[in-house]
Amino acid sequence: MKYIKFIATGMLLGIVLVKSEAVSWYRIFEMFRFESFHMYGIIGSAVLTGVILIQLSKKFKLKTYHGDPMLLPPKDRTKYRYLIGGIIFGLGWALTGACPGPIFTLIGTGLFSMIIVLAAAVAGTFVYGLLKTKLPH
Repeated sequence: MKYIKFIATGMLLGIVLVKSEAVSWYRIFEMFRFESFHMYGIIGSAVLTGVILIQLSKKFKLKTYHGDPMLLPPKDRTKYRYLIGGIIFGLGWALTGACPGPIFTLIGTGLFSMIIVLAAAVAGTFVYGLLKTKLPH
């Protein structure tokens, strides 16, 4: 019962994703073909919101739920890991029509074929965990 706020937040996110058509395969297809600004607007507003919230949290020195100071470690400045990871992520997104967050929303809307996508995402994460020490970072 103590996790009800997380479940409610997840349900709210799912409703927003469905109503904004962010989980629509057709909208994602339009985005990758550069035919519509819809998804770029959603992603851009999410990035802008994140930047603003991070800057506000730094300015007001916000604390975590447990009272610890919020620390954001500096990002590694290597380019190749982000380029390769972004290309793999984008290919998976283009092939499946869903990035990791909306997979659960799509399953919740009754698109049960996304269970295969979820299983593949979990398997890919597991394989990365096994190979992480052998990959160039």
